[in-house]
Amino acid sequence: MVSKRLSREAGHRRKFLAIIDDTPECERAVAYASRRAKSTGGVVVLLYVIEPGDFQHWLGVEKIMRDEAMATAKAALDTYAVKVRETLGIEPELVVREGKPAEEIHLLIEEDQDIAILVLAAGAAKEGPGPLVASIAGKGAAFPIPVTVVPQNLSDEDLESLA
Repeated sequence: MVSKRLSREAGHRRKFLAIIDDTPECERAVAYASRRAKSTGGVVVLLYVIEPGDFQHWLGVEKIMRDEAMATAKAALDTYAVKVRETLGIEPELVVREGKPAEEIHLLIEEDQDIAILVLAAGAAKEGPGPLVASIAGKGAAFPIPVTVVPQNLSDEDLESLA
């Protein structure tokens, strides 16, 4: 069941969701999503998903591993947030979740009914479009909102003219 999107209702702003990970194409998704948010008076949401690791060690090791994963997530989000602020002068929302990326993306979209567009970037490597795009496309995962896939090789000028 698709929950109603609230982004067009009074007092709400359309949100563009970009996923932060360690792929080179991630930056293009953030660039496009933040430009779209700025040009439409919306908001950009940056999501970092900490994938469940093998945290089943002794309690002390598990806590250290979780703390390190959270520090990595926050550092990655902060890096992109600074770029968005400095380049476009808008304040992104930053979200950290723990779980499987596709599941956490679905959950966040259901929880935040202002999220109206999911922006992903496809890598230009011969190996394929990248792990997130491949996993979502390969499983036929349907999202309750439109998904925009941005080619990694688009320049800032191209993104600006499209956004």
